[in-house]
Amino acid sequence: MPPTTRPRRGPRKRLTALVAAFALAATGLTALSTPAHAAAPGATAYVTNLRGNSVSVIDATTGTVSATVPVGTFPSGVAVSPDGAEVYVTNQGSNNISVIDAATNTVSATIPASQFPNPVAFAPDGAHAYVGVSLGGGAQGVRVIDTATHTVTATVTVTGQPFDIAVTPDGGKAIVAGFVGSTVSVIDTATNTVTATITSPSAQTPAGVVISPDGTHAYTANYNSNNVSVIDLATNTITGTVPVASGPQDVSISPDGAHLYVTTASANAVAVIDTATSAVTTTIPVGTQPAGIRVNPADGTAYVTNTATDDVSVIDLTTNAVTATIGVGDTPYNVDVSPARPIVTGLSPSSGPAAGGNTVTITGSHLYSTSAVKFGGTPATNVTVVNATTVTATAPAHTPGTVHVTVTTQAGTSATGNADQYTYLPEPEADIDVDLTAQPHLGILVPYLSYTLTAHNTGPDAVTSATLTATLPPGATATNLPAGCTAAATTVTCTYGTIANGASTGKTFRVPLHLLSLGHVTVTGVRATSAPTDPNTANDTATKTCHVISIILATC
Repeated sequence: MPPTTRPRRGPRKRLTALVAAFALAATGLTALSTPAHAAAPGATAYVTNLRGNSVSVIDATTGTVSATVPVGTFPSGVAVSPDGAEVYVTNQGSNNISVIDAATNTVSATIPASQFPNPVAFAPDGAHAYVGVSLGGGAQGVRVIDTATHTVTATVTVTGQPFDIAVTPDGGKAIVAGFVGSTVSVIDTATNTVTATITSPSAQTPAGVVISPDGTHAYTANYNSNNVSVIDLATNTITGTVPVASGPQDVSISPDGAHLYVTTASANAVAVIDTATSAVTTTIPVGTQPAGIRVNPADGTAYVTNTATDDVSVIDLTTNAVTATIGVGDTPYNVDVSPARPIVTGLSPSSGPAAGGNTVTITGSHLYSTSAVKFGGTPATNVTVVNATTVTATAPAHTPGTVHVTVTTQAGTSATGNADQYTYLPEPEADIDVDLTAQPHLGILVPYLSYTLTAHNTGPDAVTSATLTATLPPGATATNLPAGCTAAATTVTCTYGTIANGASTGKTFRVPLHLLSLGHVTVTGVRATSAPTDPNTANDTATKTCHVISIILATC
């Protein structure tokens, strides 16, 4: 039978969830403080220190704590605004929300809240924040905060005591995990009303929730059921259950939605779930009693708060191994990461044909969650994320000239500069000047006229292929055709290979003479096709006439 309370912690950690425990005293459950989910990747991580009454600011580049910000008492939930300018911290002990100015790492505002505010999440546009509270007016509700005025504008009553909140990518729904009561509430953010409440005997005490990048599914970490629920947000039903180790508390997701990362407090590990197969593919050991987890889409890492060891584990999601452990404050609980805009530092190649179609390798930083690449505003195709510093894409067609290549991630779009300039080269052109000459070869035995059909390339680029035709007069035939020429009725067709700028290639064939050939013998040569484009059609035709008086007398 699954436990109904969290495992006991060491003596010096027994006050970890003291404040939240008052809210659950009637149920006999010991509370967890659940990380909130904001949709911003970044280069800065913010960790709430529940007993330290502070937030540790981690520079993700150096892997060190760059600042410690005092906040209210028993800070629990944390969420970074989509623009990265503000960080909301819910303080369970002081019943308020600290707003941290990310530029100065100081508290710039304090928003009153009902008792025991815990989870917090931002709408994708940053206009509203959603904070779950456990007691007070509108018990077990979600407060809707206008982020421009830092005021509560609405309250949505939910069941089950909010322990985590996630907002869909389109901002239309807020999904609330209700720990006590084992419910998941679906809030319509346009009307601020609950449109569905999801329950299941197999999903007891949901403690964490995350939404797939495409907004079609939600995943809840169910603490006492020791599993993860898969929720179809179109039908608001549980469509799958994934068993994990004991005490799953928080859940985060990779930028492509392919993997879930679940902290399992009793196992001191993170379970990695393949969302396609709904199976655990590996388990990553971390610190003691991990609580919060957040994937950092900017660099392909995940941050895990370890409540009993007062540190944060940094996981490389490529190797699924801990690469760093960062000491923070007393009882780190929740973590969120700030949006770090992608940076483009190089292109290879940096030029290509105006027709596009070539593969370009883009290098830079914070590219892990790249969702779009544009060349001068035109979307590229076949965008492939290699790693956090490399993306490949197929260049689209564009008019000749130099454009900026931009990369868009969950954090925004890269700024433009010299390093991202890509030059579209003019389409190659080669003007073929068709020339036709003739020479009589007379005599009693085998008289004939020889015609030479010449493709002269006047540039500016090389001809890669060409086809010229020669039309003979009615009744005439062509013989002694050179390689690359064929005849059908009165038409001679000749193909040409590469012709350098300024060079010419001629092909000569014969037109036999006979008594019926007396008079004018006119042959017309025409450029049928050629590559690259011929910019001048005025010289695509040539005509040559020979005057045949007899088989022993002719002029051309």
